[in-house]
Amino acid sequence: MTISPTEYFGNLSLLLDLEAEAEKQEALRERKKFSAAEAEASGNAIINLVIREEGYGLGGRFLLGLGKRNQTLPLPWTKLGVGSPIILSEENSSGENGWRGIVSAMRRDALQIALNQFVEAEADQPTFRLDRAPDEIARLRQKQALEAARSASTSRLNVLRDVLIGSVNPLFEKLEPLRPFNSNLNQAQVEAIQFALSAEDFAILHGPPGTGKTTTLIELIRQIVQRGESVLAVAPSNLAIDNLLERLVDAGAPAVRLGHPARVSPKLQQHTLDLLVENHPEVKVANQLAREAYALRDQSHKFTRAKPERGAKQAMREEAQAMLKEARQIETQITEALLNKAQVVCATLTSLDGARLNGKTFDWCVVDEASQSVEPATWIPLQFAKRLVLAGDPCQLPPTVLSPSALRGGFNISLMERLLTRNAPHKMLNVQYRMHLEIMQFSAEMFYGGNLQADETLRAARLADLPNVAESPLTATPVHFIDTAGANYDEELEPDEDSRRNPLEAELVVKKLNELIECGVAPTEIAIISPYSAQVKFLREKIKLDVEIDSVDGFQGREKMVVIVSLVRSNREGAVGFLADTRRMNVALTRAKRKLIVIGDSSTIAAHPFYEKLVKYFEAIGAYHSVWEE
Repeated sequence: MTISPTEYFGNLSLLLDLEAEAEKQEALRERKKFSAAEAEASGNAIINLVIREEGYGLGGRFLLGLGKRNQTLPLPWTKLGVGSPIILSEENSSGENGWRGIVSAMRRDALQIALNQFVEAEADQPTFRLDRAPDEIARLRQKQALEAARSASTSRLNVLRDVLIGSVNPLFEKLEPLRPFNSNLNQAQVEAIQFALSAEDFAILHGPPGTGKTTTLIELIRQIVQRGESVLAVAPSNLAIDNLLERLVDAGAPAVRLGHPARVSPKLQQHTLDLLVENHPEVKVANQLAREAYALRDQSHKFTRAKPERGAKQAMREEAQAMLKEARQIETQITEALLNKAQVVCATLTSLDGARLNGKTFDWCVVDEASQSVEPATWIPLQFAKRLVLAGDPCQLPPTVLSPSALRGGFNISLMERLLTRNAPHKMLNVQYRMHLEIMQFSAEMFYGGNLQADETLRAARLADLPNVAESPLTATPVHFIDTAGANYDEELEPDEDSRRNPLEAELVVKKLNELIECGVAPTEIAIISPYSAQVKFLREKIKLDVEIDSVDGFQGREKMVVIVSLVRSNREGAVGFLADTRRMNVALTRAKRKLIVIGDSSTIAAHPFYEKLVKYFEAIGAYHSVWEE
């Protein structure tokens, strides 16, 4: 049964509102629940900051360097990272509103934020607080995209909408055999690219872990460019789109990156539209205007010999704002010229700004990691493209949703997953190039119908085969499960956090880490991941080596030679919490190349059928070990 566009997009819009309200309430609860010091301890805020540096850059934005008033103090552990939306507020201020911006750089003792407006403090020697903030602009862009799709009547968006909501069947054309640029592509990859190019409306490429999805997309984009057509390449996260952009640049495909430069990997910032504009020879006039504007603004604070005339400071500030406006008009003209020439434009889904694209349309929209995005975000780029390719893996982590009501309404189901449940035409990549066969096999059977195979070059590759790595029971086998059942490795609730940790399990993680290093494995080749943020925080505090420690969610799309997984859950009730989302464990189990170590309590986790099968798999391949052996 088909559904009307009004009903379909009305429902999505309602779910989007529910999620936005949940994010807002969560932020308010965090602010009210904790004192300033507790908020800082939770990682959601940093307090008692002072301005150490001021300047401008990153496309004409105002930059502030912030650190603790006591300069010998490092910054505390925080959930903030480069690219995080923030609100800066003055402590002990009468004002309720702060300044919105982005974290643009971080180091041990200081961080930098990028703002679009000046910071005018009330106190003579102010201190500031930085809080994580919901991305309100992203929500508004999703809302606008849903309305554009709902109301489309004569545009290409109208046709795409009807195909994607199931009112019309997708069409495919017959093409000549593909002549790849990359001669190393396997048959499944070539067929997937051929299939995508034949789509007149949309195509889906299903890429399980390690199957070369990004390699396939790079070839697809190069083929499209060779045909003289344009591509809008997008992904839900900055990490994902930066990975795609880096590979495009390496392949010699010229691409322009949209979005805030602070959210882009430093080595790729030269490809951002903002910095391309800033480095354009004709922008010198705009830069000079910006410098004069900031100088004038600084001067308004520096009357020293005599009291200024009434309104003089305000006049200076208004003149500075006018000069900045003129500078940005010059930048806008250059921006339009650069975009019009670009054949490949890269961006995150929610960073796409229709005003900045200024009517530019693309022949194709390629969405990487499409299964990680809520559906409204995927409709944003469809306003600017004629055909769509969705690439990802719905068997890995879905979009994160806070609102229970939105979750019940299916808000965590991506457009890609919904289309696949409707049996939409798709191609699956089936040869993986990351893992030893025994690391891959369980996920292959549980999630991919046994249709995944390991490439011959690595299906038996061991950690002990690497140069400088000594052979030992730990390095000679690909999988190692340590069962803590019966050893009182009890989980505990992190104080003031809705997360769990397991201190004894963490001690065991450290022990296995040290054994690996003693065998010659470089710390940089090891990752430690856990489904629980409290365990991640606890491990980061214990381990000072150059080892990557992150949540499962944070490590999706990544890989390391060795991965140690700390499952945490150990209780008499057999409660596994959100480990019950088995897609999370699919991600955890498929990050390692040559060695996977899993630590957990079988008496707890095996109460869930998925983990019961997992423990039996470990036993079948000889990977099962008891903690008593330690």
